[in-house]
Amino acid sequence: MAEAENKQVIFKQYIEGVPKETDMEIKVSKTELKAPKGSGAILVKNLYLSCDPYMRGRMRDFRGSYIPPFVPGQVIEGFGVSEVVHSDNPNFKPRELITGLTGWEEYSLIQKTEQLRKIQQDGIPLSYHVGLLGMPGFTAYAGLYEVCSPCKDEYVFISAASGAVGQLVGQLAKLHGCYVVGSAGSNQKVDLLKNMLGFDEAFNYKEELDLDAVLKRYFPQGIDIYFDNVGGDMLDAALLNMRIHGRIAVCGMVSQQNLSDAKGIHNLFNLITRRVKMQGFLQSDHLDLYPRFLEDVTGYYKQGKIVYVEDMNEGLESAPAAFIGLFSGKNVGKQVIRVARE
Repeated sequence: MAEAENKQVIFKQYIEGVPKETDMEIKVSKTELKAPKGSGAILVKNLYLSCDPYMRGRMRDFRGSYIPPFVPGQVIEGFGVSEVVHSDNPNFKPRELITGLTGWEEYSLIQKTEQLRKIQQDGIPLSYHVGLLGMPGFTAYAGLYEVCSPCKDEYVFISAASGAVGQLVGQLAKLHGCYVVGSAGSNQKVDLLKNMLGFDEAFNYKEELDLDAVLKRYFPQGIDIYFDNVGGDMLDAALLNMRIHGRIAVCGMVSQQNLSDAKGIHNLFNLITRRVKMQGFLQSDHLDLYPRFLEDVTGYYKQGKIVYVEDMNEGLESAPAAFIGLFSGKNVGKQVIRVARE
């Protein structure tokens, strides 16, 4: 039976505070290039892996979340694009391309195949299936349309706007006829938002001493929709600037991810006085929308109505540093790891 070396990223132990590269380690093991008979599993070769901020939450021993924590000593799990090498499942055949949860390793044995999706090669880059057409893209779509219900000419603000989710939220809102402003953490990202992604305005939040004042500058009439990816001080400032019947989609809390004692929010009373709806959500709550999302966003991309920015790192060994970089804003666009060539 054929074997191959299998490079893997191992999660070492549960952590507090900012994650470090040393919280993970690279190991090389041997793997059989065959799914066990009767297992219903598939063996895949991983091509692209997704680095996502939500993974930080899986590095603490907290079992009350929507997804279980990583297991110390085991391979890290994340979304990926993979090629089927061997199958003991009649629904999958060798050489088919799939996307879904896999391991941070060169080869993975996937036993839970129910949520895997086959990829039809149609001229869209394969890596986009962990970004634009994957979990981040669908998060943007479901959050904007289901939680925020945008109307033409509304005022939309997006934090972490150049990231995997925010960049698509802004472009979809523009296509819907909204006025869109984004915040980001560098002047390079601000230029990207305005010149490549078509936002009306953008600002570098690290250069602003008063977030309330900057939001009043860009939204003198107030904010109808705030798509929140960061929480903390930005959410508090947005609450002061919401219009009556505004909507806030709470998508992520990246500013709070590494804090053992998260900051409180002070301006929640504005939810009452301005009758604002603030709702947390998961993209998995809205999977019935996925076929429509795939059709809409694929069409927009092929028509040149949207673009998508990736930050591609080469090699599995680059994955720990790429993941850590998410929390200091090193990535520009969706962070992806290329494990193997297509």
